[in-house]
Amino acid sequence: MDLAQNNLGSETSPYLRQHADNPVHWQPWSTEVLAAAKAANKPILLSVGYAACHWCHVMAHESFEDDAMAGLMNELFVNIKLDREERPDLDALYQNALALLGQQGGWPLTMFLTPDGEPFWGGTYFPKTARYGRPGFDDVLKTVAKIFAEKPEDVRHNVTQISGALEKMNSGANGAIPTLEMIDRCGHGCLQIMDAKNGGTSGAPKFPQPSLLSLIWRAGVRSGDDELQRIVKHSLDRMCQGGIYDHLGGGFARYAVDDQWLVPHFEKMLYDNAQMIDILCDVWRVDANPLYAKRVEETITWILREMRITGGAFTASLDADSEGVEGKFYVWSEDEVDALLGDDANLFKKFYDVSKDGNWEGNTILNRTRSGLVLADEATEEKLAELRQILLTERAKRIRPGWDDKALTDWNAMTIAALAEAAMTFKRADWLDYAKLAYNFVTNTLMKNDRFLHSYRDGKAQHAGMLEDYAHMIRAALRLFECFGEDAYLREAMTWSDTVETLFADATGGYFQSASDANDLMVRQKPHMDNAVPSGNAIMAQNLAKLYALTGDSTYRDRAEITLSAFGGRITEQFPNMPGLLLAAEMLQNPVQIVLIAKDRSQIYLEMRRAIFAAYLPNRAITILSETDTLPDGHPAHGKTAIDGKETAYVCQGPVCSAPVTTPDALTKLLADLPAKAA
Repeated sequence: MDLAQNNLGSETSPYLRQHADNPVHWQPWSTEVLAAAKAANKPILLSVGYAACHWCHVMAHESFEDDAMAGLMNELFVNIKLDREERPDLDALYQNALALLGQQGGWPLTMFLTPDGEPFWGGTYFPKTARYGRPGFDDVLKTVAKIFAEKPEDVRHNVTQISGALEKMNSGANGAIPTLEMIDRCGHGCLQIMDAKNGGTSGAPKFPQPSLLSLIWRAGVRSGDDELQRIVKHSLDRMCQGGIYDHLGGGFARYAVDDQWLVPHFEKMLYDNAQMIDILCDVWRVDANPLYAKRVEETITWILREMRITGGAFTASLDADSEGVEGKFYVWSEDEVDALLGDDANLFKKFYDVSKDGNWEGNTILNRTRSGLVLADEATEEKLAELRQILLTERAKRIRPGWDDKALTDWNAMTIAALAEAAMTFKRADWLDYAKLAYNFVTNTLMKNDRFLHSYRDGKAQHAGMLEDYAHMIRAALRLFECFGEDAYLREAMTWSDTVETLFADATGGYFQSASDANDLMVRQKPHMDNAVPSGNAIMAQNLAKLYALTGDSTYRDRAEITLSAFGGRITEQFPNMPGLLLAAEMLQNPVQIVLIAKDRSQIYLEMRRAIFAAYLPNRAITILSETDTLPDGHPAHGKTAIDGKETAYVCQGPVCSAPVTTPDALTKLLADLPAKAA
């Protein structure tokens, strides 16, 4: 390994390729590079980011493309560049280390490590010269290198303190599994952090946080609390009509930098949009707001148009920047709108907040919050759609933001599950076909020797699969099983669940993010708090609860209880950060098990299946059987049969099952009459 040159040229990551021509002698993360750093006894400068990150670009232009700064970096450090999306386990480890140093995390992440990869100091973005209250990057480099050389005892003290604290994060959190009453209290307790006026959590920046909204929504519906339901709907209304939503192309940006949902951080991530589709479907089943249906359709259209690669997989992100300017691709001036729309411009400007002075840095971010949070009449909406198409066609001529076209297993799985949910909610068989195609891509291309790989690009699949990859693929398989009734999906989910036990389970409870044979981390972590995406432990606990409801196998119940208990001691104090685990506890204690028996895929069968997916059943576990299939012994509907050869459904709560129903109308009524506590 030649450390005296930039070695990123052979990498497939778009983020790493962005830095392949830097004068910095960047190295990819590998055990060989770590060994070379140790042999050279040089500290490591680890820079972590991702392709769509605006401030990563700023630091690159200021410092990493500067010959003098690069020379200083090359002289003092072994420099490693890491794509956080390829190695989220390493990113999480060093983000936690930075937090333990009392600093707020983010990207770019700049960490200084010993030659053994142990963190001893760090930060995020450093300007080239001192400003924003931050020291200049050259001074940081010189100071850290001097401390490493002259004060080894200080370095060792920091390393010991940080590593001990990282280990402690994985222990000592045992507690009781939350009851339904406690889950409802937690949902209500979340109101104290919500912004009643603007929706979302209080203050700025504002992130969508679909997991938190799901917890509040489900607690609100189950307990009949109108205020909980109102804040979720208000938050979704503000997001769907705000500037965080791309009103021309569809899809949600990662977050809003202000407290009004007006100014997005313009990058668009696959995982945010998958989660937004899910929560919009969930809420639409109770409040069939046409705005939510429209945003689901537009977001999926954007994903299918702009975020797919050959074979059907979905890609990671679109950049915030184009032509080196944040948001340039998305914003408009009044003159542009007038020139393109002519006599119709005034109508468009009224609805989309277009003015001479603009609403952001002299330009306009299209949004509809000022014109109202509901859609207009049908004729007006049809006209606005025509006008949006004119602007979208013109926008397509602009220089596009960068596209990170790698496919990640967990983000693809989230999108597969979201497409399947939306397909069944809005009766779109084509969306289900796309979900199935992507699922087949992942299982055929991102598996090797029966183990998932995490990332794919340019014909190359790489990086060992992590807990989130397995957990989200299990979730996707279970959702497709409920849609199609094909046993293969359930068998795959069960097989992968066993693999998770073998590779990721901790004997003290919960699951590590990295597999047991990972050899390049100083600490294997057990993620339990939801961030931009739900934690791997939360999704795995949800899967285990559903597997128990589908199979009746107490092994899955026991595994779910062990996982929930492992983090139960933290939930009462940190519940706003742990909604995923609370939803898992709800599923474990409160499933609605539905069995549909049909000898063939008849029209009656299709209508009964639609009736199931039309109902608001967040804790559903659907099994579709032929007349000759049997349910496992532990399932409450074991032994139930079709009535007189007709398509027949049973609905079970706890150990009790309903009388059989044989028509779509009877099934719809049965599901509608379920008590809110059960639903």
